Amino acid sequence: MFKDTHAFSGFAVKDLAAAKKFYSEVLEVPVEDRGAMGITLKLAGGNTVFVYPKADHVPATYTILNFLTHDIDVSVDEMTAKGIVFEKYPSMTYQDEKGVARGIKANMGPDIAWFKDPSGNILSVLQDK
Repeated sequence: MFKDTHAFSGFAVKDLAAAKKFYSEVLEVPVEDRGAMGITLKLAGGNTVFVYPKADHVPATYTILNFLTHDIDVSVDEMTAKGIVFEKYPSMTYQDEKGVARGIKANMGPDIAWFKDPSGNILSVLQDK
């Protein structure tokens, strides 16, 4: 039924202006302004994600968007220099001081680091193979 139909995902934010600034200026993702309706994140490969304001927004408690990188350490260092704080989860004994969960070495999945957008939604940067 939908095999040839373009699909996209979306998520809510508390403050659309803060989200637009964060995604476009801090993460350097191209953003298309949709006015009061929201913004569209223009991701690599032609993918898009719609970000819309929601007055009673509650942050997602799971990862809503993953960004692949060829070098997680370079990405985490650059992001930290821009003021991004990476989440640290005490139960993840294989997470280092930067906040990178070294899953490859621990045989626990990929190397990944989580951070939040201004609305508290959880995002990640993930080591590409």
